Amino acid sequence: MQRAGHYPAPPGVPPDIPGLEVAGEVVGVGPGVREPALGARVCALVAGGGYAQYVAAPAVQCLPVPAPLSLEEAAALPETFFTVWTNVFERGRLQPGESLLVHGGSSGIGTTAIQLGRAFGARVFATAGSPEKCAACVKLGADQAIDYRREDFVAAIHAATGGKGVDVILDMVGGDYISRNLACLAVEGRLVQIAFLSGSKQEIDILPLMMKRLTLTGSTLRPRTVAQKGAIAAALKARVWPLLEAGTVAPVIHATFPLAQAADAHRLMESSAHIGKIVLDTALR
Repeated sequence: MQRAGHYPAPPGVPPDIPGLEVAGEVVGVGPGVREPALGARVCALVAGGGYAQYVAAPAVQCLPVPAPLSLEEAAALPETFFTVWTNVFERGRLQPGESLLVHGGSSGIGTTAIQLGRAFGARVFATAGSPEKCAACVKLGADQAIDYRREDFVAAIHAATGGKGVDVILDMVGGDYISRNLACLAVEGRLVQIAFLSGSKQEIDILPLMMKRLTLTGSTLRPRTVAQKGAIAAALKARVWPLLEAGTVAPVIHATFPLAQAADAHRLMESSAHIGKIVLDTALR
């Protein structure tokens, strides 16, 4: 989207260098920075400039590389884990014993949401666009994966929940999914919108929203302040990083490309043939 001119960088961020998540070794720190220390292996969320061998990141947006993971794997953590934590667990308020529907379950966001939902005691459903992708979602911990090209996910969710519906939905599709999502939600359910691949405008009937006391919310991550992103990082370090250290959850890497082949990586992403994350190797050679 940034390459096409539809995702402008925040003020002060180089507009011509994409990349929002990185991992590497700390080679310099600003005045007064004690953590992370020089030489530390970290991953970081940045507002741009990640397609590079060196990048500056706010210290509070840096997290240690979990012991079981390589730098390549750690580079696939920040954007997806920050996004899932703040939307599913903070805005969506998912609780143990509740149910979660993840659209785009085989994406980077989706594979993360499935694993974290399951790890925190939720019953997880997912949608994906092929039998192979559905199988990958189930392997990651989804109780049921629905092939949206062959099934009506609304009917499938009603059948799986005895007509009750799910408590939380994480959606990146938008468009006509919005009304269908409202139909999938249980009483007091929460729909969290994080993107709109099928469009941002949709006419909806607010009667179900009122009758079932639903919450429709959404958020963006990139424009948030350093302090706000730092607070999310602190929550992840306390609640999620122990799961990564234990190997309970892990990033899903579909393919790795050298930085010089970033265009090929974009073509793969645009084909939607991937499952999980696509990583660029920026190491000096």
